[in-house]
Amino acid sequence: MRVDSIGLLRPLTWAMLVVGVVWLSGCSTVSTYGDGPPVTSRDASSIPDAVPRAEPKSKRGNPKSYVVFGKRYYTLPSAAGFVERGIASWYGKKFHGRETSSGEIYDMYAMTAAHKQLPLPTYVRVTNLKNQRSIVVRVNDRGPFHEGRVIDLSYTGAQKLDMVRDGTAPVEVRALVPGTAPPQPVSGGDIFVQAGAFGDAANAARLRTELQGFFQRPIKIIPTQVKGKQLHRVRIGPLDSVAVADQMVTDLSKLGVPGARLVVE
Repeated sequence: MRVDSIGLLRPLTWAMLVVGVVWLSGCSTVSTYGDGPPVTSRDASSIPDAVPRAEPKSKRGNPKSYVVFGKRYYTLPSAAGFVERGIASWYGKKFHGRETSSGEIYDMYAMTAAHKQLPLPTYVRVTNLKNQRSIVVRVNDRGPFHEGRVIDLSYTGAQKLDMVRDGTAPVEVRALVPGTAPPQPVSGGDIFVQAGAFGDAANAARLRTELQGFFQRPIKIIPTQVKGKQLHRVRIGPLDSVAVADQMVTDLSKLGVPGARLVVE
């Protein structure tokens, strides 16, 4: 994301926005307040991973684009080669038995997940980068729409990755093609907050200098090429937890730094 101007001492006015979306179901339409695990849990080790197989796309769950909370999302035409890193969350009893965005019924004990962009259905391998646990789930829902989250796992999926108690985990999400070999083990998992990205190195340096007066954390400028253009990313971290990163994103917004986001490497 390119940031064209910096106004660090311009506090923002915060308001709560509640938006209803008619056609999206499951974790995408209802607040997660009051969600949680079932009263009686099942042995997750007895529930096998999803097995990738060729399936037709869901007619209901794959619009070219859709809007949630005032933001437009675009559905990918294909999952081929898709890999991303970010923060996973999970959803449970509040949505158990409700329709997903694909029209299927959400089962918190099944090996399923929600994603904002992947075609429905898509099979993905999700690896918890903190403990290297890995699962295969079938994406059949839309979400999560909490800022800084890339995938919402079923309760059982979260159990198998050992992330139920924390609620979140840094993960790698990799789309799977039926019949292909499993991907190689992955490493990493450090959490950062990206405060901005600039074509001009001087702007990146200025932001880093200003932020050093507010945050007692390492702040780095990372040069990178994006579509043939040089960008200078300003990143804070690594950070201790998702909660710390979430709070830092909030603090940056209040300081007038727009578009800060969580990054997992």
